[in-house]
Amino acid sequence: MKTYTYTEKKDTRSGFGAGLTELGRTNPNVVALCADLIGSLKMNEFIKENPERFFQIGIAEANMMGIAAGLTIGGKIPFTGTFANFSTGRVYDQIRQSIAYSGKNVKICASHAGLTLGEDGATHQILEDIGMMKMLPGMTVINPCDFNQTKAATIAIAEYDGPVYLRFGRPSVPIFTPADQKFEIGKAIKFTEGTDVTIVATGHLVWEALEASKALHEQGISAEVINIHTIKPLDETAILESVAKTGCVVTAEEHNVLGGLGESVARVLATNNPAPQEFVGTNDTFGESGTPAQLMEKYGLNSAAIIEKTKAVLKRK
Repeated sequence: MKTYTYTEKKDTRSGFGAGLTELGRTNPNVVALCADLIGSLKMNEFIKENPERFFQIGIAEANMMGIAAGLTIGGKIPFTGTFANFSTGRVYDQIRQSIAYSGKNVKICASHAGLTLGEDGATHQILEDIGMMKMLPGMTVINPCDFNQTKAATIAIAEYDGPVYLRFGRPSVPIFTPADQKFEIGKAIKFTEGTDVTIVATGHLVWEALEASKALHEQGISAEVINIHTIKPLDETAILESVAKTGCVVTAEEHNVLGGLGESVARVLATNNPAPQEFVGTNDTFGESGTPAQLMEKYGLNSAAIIEKTKAVLKRK
């Protein structure tokens, strides 16, 4: 089987910063807005090179969304930056009414998503944001897996006409995708071929899925791993073709199983080709304070949990 290794770890928010910096050099219509979190969103280099194209809104996230919507009317491509919790829950009404309803070309860029925000605790660890955003008509939802993919996604969404929610994280994670990759919105990536089970993962859980597939291979279980970086629009063809071959699926995400990737996959299967499915994600719960590693272990968001769910789903085939 094909295996993946890494030589470096880096946070996905830095991938966003690198992509935004490149856009500042290549696309004069790209502007950036931030809600008092420049360093956390890695926007420093963009601001240094393009001070006239940056707007510091302060701790006024709702206002930031309204300003971003207005900037699109003049042909600008605004990238808003704050934590995922403040990018969605705090400003959901503004996004719905001012951006999604009229299809404004705003790129909502959200850092510190999920449990791996870590020590800041449950109030900041949003685990509902994918569900909230995917339910908005016309909203594209993207959750890349490493530094390189986040950079590529950031660059790609500038060329896409319409509202986008781009989700990324705080901790350093393995870099295992190519630096020169072409990011295709809505196109899943198959990392490994398998015949016994399909593992569909997104974000930080993609690496954990690859680690799980390696361990499963050593136990005689052939797992096909698919990276769903775009949760909406979902690559239904890739999922259905894989599950038609393997007969069962495990979904893995750093998000509540209620409303996340797993439920989107379940809908596709239920309406096309029903198959046994198990879910790796948080189960209707808030998080708590702790290191990212401690939290991923406690809430079952790692390769061990994926292996456990794989063995459970195989018994249901």
